[in-house]
Amino acid sequence: MNRVGKVDRTTKESSISVVVDLDGTGEVEVSTGVPFFDHMLHAFGVHGSLDLRVQATGDVHLDAHHTVEDTAIVLGQAIRQALGDKKGIRRFGDAWIPMDETLAHAAIDVSGRPYCVHVGEPPEFTTFTIGGNYPFVLNRHVFESLSFHAQIALHVRVVHGRDPHHIAEAEYKAIARALRAATEPDPRAGGIPSTKGVL
Repeated sequence: MNRVGKVDRTTKESSISVVVDLDGTGEVEVSTGVPFFDHMLHAFGVHGSLDLRVQATGDVHLDAHHTVEDTAIVLGQAIRQALGDKKGIRRFGDAWIPMDETLAHAAIDVSGRPYCVHVGEPPEFTTFTIGGNYPFVLNRHVFESLSFHAQIALHVRVVHGRDPHHIAEAEYKAIARALRAATEPDPRAGGIPSTKGVL
């Protein structure tokens, strides 16, 4: 099985290159110019057992927003490409991730119908910036962009948490683990896991 996606995207705001192997072992090489986002993508690759290469440059001297959101778009496109016809996958996956005081849950349906539900982040962190370079509000932009461009239904919720670093990291890890479960081969399913015959 060769489930590798490679996508390049260049705009006036950013230049992004992503290579993702859904059947990898968690080898990750990431550089976006946004250190905390690099940390999150590294966790995403490792805990999703993805071989992941991300190279991004953008107008981070203005704000991290364009580079982070554009990277999420390209990552989603690469995942969708890597999935191919989706034959023989589990399709559904979910994961609970505790991180000290934080508990996050993610559920994924590799449905071909993009949808994102994101709830539970404490509203007091809306204006918080993690590490001086990653605005906390970007979490939702990342998850929405990823779900839309990967064409997956994604539900993410924070059950509780008080540290914004822990909350963001638990969410990224939960999504990675849920994606891993949903996209892995199902030895009992030979075809496309849908009564419609297509995903």
